[in-house]
Amino acid sequence: MTFVRSRIGFSSMVLYAVLASSANQVGQPLPNAKSTPLILQSGDGEQREFRTRPGTTFTLQIDPRNGGSEQMVVFKEDMAPGDRIPTHRHPHADELIFVQSGTGRVTLGDKVQEAQTGAVVFIPRDTWIGMENVGKGQLTVTSIFSEPGYEDYLRAISVPRGQPVTPLSKAEVEALRVKCSHDAIYQ
Repeated sequence: MTFVRSRIGFSSMVLYAVLASSANQVGQPLPNAKSTPLILQSGDGEQREFRTRPGTTFTLQIDPRNGGSEQMVVFKEDMAPGDRIPTHRHPHADELIFVQSGTGRVTLGDKVQEAQTGAVVFIPRDTWIGMENVGKGQLTVTSIFSEPGYEDYLRAISVPRGQPVTPLSKAEVEALRVKCSHDAIYQ
């Protein structure tokens, strides 16, 4: 299967999943969900905005609640210049990051390197990862995880796009990080 058809990346990507019924509440598990093939367009999925980084949006495209996948999570994130993903690691999941547009400075283990449009970053489980948009324009990345779990933390620190964004206090963020430490550990 060809995943990348254009120079930028995922605009023509075919992924397997089925979107959750609009009748289900966001964040509610689907009873007896079953994955089926689906083609997702760039903006398809559960669109959210970070409470920890107001103005930064992401779209959960595939996970147990969006698509019924029991084995992967896919989300797309748009980062403004200067925005950064804090350094963290995933103890139980490998991750791939596809840079769709822009330039990011990636901290990967003990290496720091720039990744530009078209780059792929492989993060083995339990490896430190962080990224900062060091370009002049938007940095758009798509992340794929080999195991669900991290999407629960993402939902906890965000709101559906269009809802009021109430920033989280440092204590609230720390409490959520402790609660979700099975899926992500932050420096």
